[in-house]
Amino acid sequence: MPTVDTSVWINAPLSQVYAIARDYRSFPEFMEDVESLVILEETGSRVVSEWVGRVPTFGLKVRWTQEDHWDEANHSSKFAQVKGDYDVMEGTWAFKEENGGTRFDSSLMYEYSVPGLGPLVGRVIYGIVVKNMESVLGAIKSRAETQAGAAS
Repeated sequence: MPTVDTSVWINAPLSQVYAIARDYRSFPEFMEDVESLVILEETGSRVVSEWVGRVPTFGLKVRWTQEDHWDEANHSSKFAQVKGDYDVMEGTWAFKEENGGTRFDSSLMYEYSVPGLGPLVGRVIYGIVVKNMESVLGAIKSRAETQAGAAS
């Protein structure tokens, strides 16, 4: 199963970056690949949300419902698709103080089968997933650094 690991250093405090990452409702405002996101259930550290993502390369939309478990003490999250277009989709987000800012690490395991189209399509999908994850981390970085700069 393919795994995509991405990481970014953000010039903003851990508490601010973590708060932005937890604020799913605002993702469609600043993430171009997220068309919509609806929180279906939120109970303490558990969040169930329904997502619609854009795949501009193919003019497609990807839909899924995911369950997240946030660990406030360790500034991390584990998530997994509970239904949707992926065969499998699960991963982690972790946030740590580093060099006066925040390190944001993401790991995503996924399986997305397109019957009859084989390994070439698998490589294309992998490239799209990498680009998407880099975009998510980049969007959170940009938002956090903009807010941190405005607060200075």
